[in-house]
Amino acid sequence: MANFNKVILAGNLTRDPQLRFLPSQTAVVDFGLAVNHKWRTPQGEDREEVLFIDCSAFGKMAETINKYCQKGKPILVEGRLKYETWDDKESGGKRSKHKVIVDGFQFLGGRDSGAGGGGGGGGGGEETEQRPRSAPRPQQSRSAPAPSRPEPEPPIGDEQHFKEDDIPF
Repeated sequence: MANFNKVILAGNLTRDPQLRFLPSQTAVVDFGLAVNHKWRTPQGEDREEVLFIDCSAFGKMAETINKYCQKGKPILVEGRLKYETWDDKESGGKRSKHKVIVDGFQFLGGRDSGAGGGGGGGGGGEETEQRPRSAPRPQQSRSAPAPSRPEPEPPIGDEQHFKEDDIPF
């Protein structure tokens, strides 16, 4: 049987990130995320549901989130679900919850704005730590002049030829 455990969430931090270090000196940051779901009932009433999700990130991502995020800031996280159980010291009963282990994230909104949700206007982002970082990314040419008129599209079925500047990476 195939297995797939992937979560992508966009929401606002419910509290300031809390940074700590494991005995191995690996950074860990814990933060809460509020994700809204809005819908309209068949009677025309607008409804909203808010989910509160606990998240944890490790390593360089943890340090970056701790440095640049605070309560209320929007963020997009990508990760996996983890099920945790523990014994409640007060009641003596078993407790459990799901949390998201962050594999990657993207800041949302502008650098100075805590609002918005648009595509990171300068907010930057963090790559997942699994990507190799040895090869630098090529710079896109921004100085090429725009053509005076667009080139016609090739007919369907013809092989399309790309210019080097058309490739986005």
